[in-house]
Amino acid sequence: MQRAFLVVALVAMVAGAVGLALLRPWWFTPLASNWGSIDQIILLSLLLTGLAYAGVNLFLAYSIHRYHKDPAKYLPEEPRLERKLIWLTTLGIVVLLAPGLYFYNHLVHPPKETFTVEVLAQQWLWSYRYPGPDGKLGRTSIQKASPANPFGLDLEDPSARDDILVIGGPLRLPLGEPVLLLLRANDVIHSFYVPEFRIKMDVVPGMVTRIWFTPTALGQFQVVCAEYCGIGHARMLGQVLVMKPEEFQAWIKTQPSVAQSLGR
Repeated sequence: MQRAFLVVALVAMVAGAVGLALLRPWWFTPLASNWGSIDQIILLSLLLTGLAYAGVNLFLAYSIHRYHKDPAKYLPEEPRLERKLIWLTTLGIVVLLAPGLYFYNHLVHPPKETFTVEVLAQQWLWSYRYPGPDGKLGRTSIQKASPANPFGLDLEDPSARDDILVIGGPLRLPLGEPVLLLLRANDVIHSFYVPEFRIKMDVVPGMVTRIWFTPTALGQFQVVCAEYCGIGHARMLGQVLVMKPEEFQAWIKTQPSVAQSLGR
């Protein structure tokens, strides 16, 4: 009775997993960037791991049913079987890893013509810095960072004085233009994640990480922190507003520069 129950339970587990995959009660959010290829990589991973899951459990169910009367044998070594498993495992790792590495290489190497925005993460707030009319982000220094100057801007640098700061967001971006995000953190490790854009990158204190994408849909999207960053982690949310290019340009022209904000 116990043997039959175990066999049925294993088969039911596989059938339930396959049913959930086919019915798709949870699935991708609508795509709003150029990174549709990440969906294909996830589907490939789901397919391969799903086949492995089904194969192992169905083989286990078959073995319990077929060999339950046979005496067990202790085999300390089985070189032929071990070689087959090594090659099979190696093939699976290569197939899973290679597409991800190819995608990641493209993800962190933006095209030459990109609109650069700096993202600053701190407990529990997302802030942004846009280049001013000179098109360049000014110098920063961790020694200059303070509550009044969270980005650590070097105000002696003209390129920093004309930058535009948006404390607390939202992050406004032009539709259809490649955007490079430079990510920094002032305190602990955070992670910038927008599901519709299929982008997620850790934000690490003491270094600048980078990620790029092209917004392909107008509207408002939510930024979430995908790395536990402290007691207020659940509240570390933000918004991205994707606007028509002409609307974005009209908006950014109305924003005060750092020098204007500080009265310098």
